[in-house]
Amino acid sequence: MESQEGKYITIDEYLELEALSLEKHEYYQGEVFAMAGASIEHNRIVSNVLLSKGFQERNKSCIPYSSNLRIKVESASLYTYPDISVICGDIQKSNYALDCVTNPTVLIEVLSPSTKDYDRGSKFMLYRSILSLQEYVVIDSTGSTLVEKWIRSSEGFWQLTEYKELSDTVQLPSIGVSITLNEIYQGVHSLA
Repeated sequence: MESQEGKYITIDEYLELEALSLEKHEYYQGEVFAMAGASIEHNRIVSNVLLSKGFQERNKSCIPYSSNLRIKVESASLYTYPDISVICGDIQKSNYALDCVTNPTVLIEVLSPSTKDYDRGSKFMLYRSILSLQEYVVIDSTGSTLVEKWIRSSEGFWQLTEYKELSDTVQLPSIGVSITLNEIYQGVHSLA
């Protein structure tokens, strides 16, 4: 389903093909990109976060979803599958594609070698246009213990906090979650 060089794929074509595909694809302004398979470390980190005490004891009106939930960034024609999306309150669906959610409160991406620059750069720039988004977290799975958390201030500015020690605790106040790097990296032998 990947777009050919110079060939534009409409949103309708993307959604139709994606509904029939066994693989997930990201769509951005007419181009389609296959989502690469994730490493064992990547998958372990996602599982650790979702199963952590902090996520289990979270604000019950905020529900975490795995990478099977597609997010639509309305302002940018981006359809994507974050590793973890947290939706607070009622789910708002795209008027155009009803299986796409438009109101995440927190998005979490686990960095892979092939996506780390995109996740930290262009993708985060696009995510910032989501009005409901309060926190964006990237977790390194490529060889170091590092979590970067961006939080939107009341003035609309994004502030970065880095966590590097296994004893550090990542606070996600918008959803009432605290999680240590030790929990995030548990069982990830190459990093912990």
